[in-house]
Amino acid sequence: MKNPTRKSQNTPTTGRAELLRYTQNPEEVVALAAKLCYSEASIDELSDKISTSDQSKFIAILKKMGHLSTFEHASFTFSLTGVSRALLAQITRHRIASFSVRSQRYVSEGNFKYIIPPSISSLGKEFENKFKEQMDTLASWYAEWQTLLGNKGEQSNEDARFVLPNACETNMLLTMNARELLHFFELRCCYRAQWEIRSIAWQMLEAVTKIAPNLFGGAGPTCLGGRCSEGPKSCGRVAEVKERAGSVL
Repeated sequence: MKNPTRKSQNTPTTGRAELLRYTQNPEEVVALAAKLCYSEASIDELSDKISTSDQSKFIAILKKMGHLSTFEHASFTFSLTGVSRALLAQITRHRIASFSVRSQRYVSEGNFKYIIPPSISSLGKEFENKFKEQMDTLASWYAEWQTLLGNKGEQSNEDARFVLPNACETNMLLTMNARELLHFFELRCCYRAQWEIRSIAWQMLEAVTKIAPNLFGGAGPTCLGGRCSEGPKSCGRVAEVKERAGSVL
């Protein structure tokens, strides 16, 4: 059977992270949770006092003490668009989070969009076109299997997707609490992290810092605090990381 003609569509090489929703007054919530642990006052009394006073110094003390369980009361929900299935495989390794991803079972990937790694684009137009031709081939294979499995209902997409590449674009919603975000930024803002998830992490960090600067001030890879957790595998780009952080934090 001849492969149906099908072409995929290119999409930008870096995805977009947008903060959609978050806990109202997240810094006050974190401060309330912490003060509750050490006070005989009622929650209403503590809440009234917190809402009328600056909590920046108190939150700094919590961070220094490592009393971060209180940070878990503040959550942040992001949309991630134009990202690859390769990124999906990485980001879902962060277990303390909630994910909702566009299904390749219920949604057809005919004419799927895809991500071109910058390393391939940097080789020149000839090699970028070669990559696009390969994506077109995979799109044709996908279309062929959809046709062959057309009388199988959902299985048409479900099994045809086995020929799709990691480059295939997807969209998702992601929710993390503030404590897990701090951990996420330590690992994924690092220049040793893969380029796509690193780009997403820096966008997320910039977004939450605008909302809760006391919770996320100083967040990022461990080298910002003077040590690199990668040890001998350090990227050696501390100055560059600090410059990037300076434009965000």
